Amino acid sequence: MRLVVLGGGESGVGTAILGKKKGYDVFVSDFGKIKESYKEVLINNEIAWEEQKHTEALILNADVVMKSPGIPEKSAIVKKLVEKGIPVVSEIEFAAPFTKAVTIGITGSNGKTTTTMLTYHLLKSAGLNVGLAGNIGKSFAWQVAEDSFDSYVLELSSFQLDGIINYKPHIAIITNISPDHLDRYDYNYQNYIDSKFRITMNQTEEDYLIYDADDEAIAEWLKNNKTKAKLIPFSLTKTFSEGAFIKNNKMEVIINKEEFLMETESIALEGKHNMKNAMAATSVAKLMQIRKSTIRESMSNFQGVEHRLEKVLKIQNVQYINDSKATNVNATFFALDSMNSPTVWIVGGVDKGNDYNELMSLVREKVKAIICLGIDNKKIIEAFGNVVDVMVEVNNMNDAVRMGQRLTEKGDTVLLSPACASFDLFENYEDRGNQFKQAVYNL
Repeated sequence: MRLVVLGGGESGVGTAILGKKKGYDVFVSDFGKIKESYKEVLINNEIAWEEQKHTEALILNADVVMKSPGIPEKSAIVKKLVEKGIPVVSEIEFAAPFTKAVTIGITGSNGKTTTTMLTYHLLKSAGLNVGLAGNIGKSFAWQVAEDSFDSYVLELSSFQLDGIINYKPHIAIITNISPDHLDRYDYNYQNYIDSKFRITMNQTEEDYLIYDADDEAIAEWLKNNKTKAKLIPFSLTKTFSEGAFIKNNKMEVIINKEEFLMETESIALEGKHNMKNAMAATSVAKLMQIRKSTIRESMSNFQGVEHRLEKVLKIQNVQYINDSKATNVNATFFALDSMNSPTVWIVGGVDKGNDYNELMSLVREKVKAIICLGIDNKKIIEAFGNVVDVMVEVNNMNDAVRMGQRLTEKGDTVLLSPACASFDLFENYEDRGNQFKQAVYNL
């Protein structure tokens, strides 16, 4: 069996290692450059590879192809594979049959990393032998090849779900759905929604789907489509006989007639959206039969996720917050919504078809100045030019942070929450967040 891996990054190299271990003839092809550290791994494992090209003769003879999530379906080589009827799958689909572990799959436009980390923290604190993978950390395939976990918490992007055929998580979570990555879905929101719901397409009556019952797109899909999974809703406004909700300042989770209660103020994460993440993760913990005392303790000591509303420093009584992970409008909505002081907002980058109107009322209420940090800021300026008093354009992070300092007074906040991808000026959102933190430390 010949396995061709497109993309020599974390998921690609992990898949290559697993494929080799399972007796496949493996070839890795990357149209860009492969990092030195990954090259070493491929060479040490005697896996054939090429970079900066796709040699068709070496690719179109595959029995199965694993495509890295970053490569669009529209790319020429993928189209040729599909025409030839060669299955093109994601890393999750390729690796899942090689493990007996229970998987918990988490997707959503926002909140999925926090929910994934929190769920992992809950299960690990309870002493379960659990791995963390997907869009985060070490590749799932690599772990399946080298470790033997009993369960995995997987953060799954819509791109990873597009590449599944038979994979099903025992427990699936959809945190929420809002327009994102529409450039990859022909600018059709419904295509993107359907993509997210692939997480439940193979689930059976034995499996569970935990979802945000306040989310319009999710409610609409569930009204018009069927899943066999047992539904477990969570909500900030409704209550359920089975599900998770907030009542009298307590989080209540009722599953299999067992009730769990916790005061919301003793939950470490702040903000309404984090209450939802907490309800989703607690629902998993209850399904995995983790003790109530362990859940309470883990919920009260969870540290949060880097680059997600991360408090960096207070300088001259101005709080600097790194929310670089906010790569779409909906994530930035949560960030602005949780601001309690006049805010200087650093925004911009590569726009994925954003509609900034959703932010209008929050910007009017909370934002005193906007700093545009991107190569093309036209849409942001058109949207908010008449709404805020001060609007500045910069093209590097040091200038953005220095300008932020200049525009603030005591008690204000400087918030980096870009609502855009980072690839115009930075390597990725982590690089953008780290540059922000470094610039703040240098003030």
